[in-house]
Amino acid sequence: MSPGPSIRRRRLLAAGFGLLVLAVAAWLLLGVFLATDTAGAEVTEMTVDSKDVGESLPTNVVVPEGTDPHGAPLLVFLHGRGGDAGTYTGDEAMFEALNETKNPPVVAFPDGGDSSYWHDRADGDWGSYVTDEVIPAVEERFGTDPARVAIGGISMGGFGALDLARLHPGLFCAVGGHSPALWTDGGLSAAGAFDDAEDFAAHDVVAAGAGTDSPFSKLPVWIDEGDQDPFKDADIAFVRNLQAHTDLTGRIWPGGHETAYWDQHWGDYFRFYAKQLAGC
Repeated sequence: MSPGPSIRRRRLLAAGFGLLVLAVAAWLLLGVFLATDTAGAEVTEMTVDSKDVGESLPTNVVVPEGTDPHGAPLLVFLHGRGGDAGTYTGDEAMFEALNETKNPPVVAFPDGGDSSYWHDRADGDWGSYVTDEVIPAVEERFGTDPARVAIGGISMGGFGALDLARLHPGLFCAVGGHSPALWTDGGLSAAGAFDDAEDFAAHDVVAAGAGTDSPFSKLPVWIDEGDQDPFKDADIAFVRNLQAHTDLTGRIWPGGHETAYWDQHWGDYFRFYAKQLAGC
């Protein structure tokens, strides 16, 4: 005699539940095996309840192995367009390079939204959020040295780091733009990078580099990009504005505007910041 409909239904439900349990277990095991190797660094996600942008946003803070964060220097590192607080804390190349750096800083990776370009604008004061909320929150939580702070970033984050260093030259010991998204004219900028022509003019990083009274003349600056990077021409124009009066490190290496390029140079970046923070 074949089982009735209710029995078959229970068997099917039991089988389906069993498959679900197996799938969840497999997913958890995969997560264990594929977890990012942090090279001994401790990663903490903290939430910044921002009044400047009207959101609660995460910041991932990385304390390198063997580093006491109390009194340590701080590097604030800004992500590119479409990124978030976890963009670089999922990158083993970053952790490996940080681990190999002598006297590495504590590194904070804040969330700057999809396309804020890290400056104060109509949809939020994203620049003030970094300087007035993220940095003090990290300093309070981890006890990092407020007198030894550097800022850097990749692509959109490189623009943001340079713009914030321009606006607050006394706050930072050094600034780095890694393949920074720069433009010599607002009409050439990416859609959504600025609210309008007035917004671009207020944050024209390239033009701000010109002249002996440039705010960039007050601190060490690092600029690099790949030889196939679409921002190369504007980045070079910025470097030319800086050359005569700035403590400048400029590099053009093989590569494009891509993760493979940045992964090759995390070690160069961290050595620059560690050196400048040690002497700040």
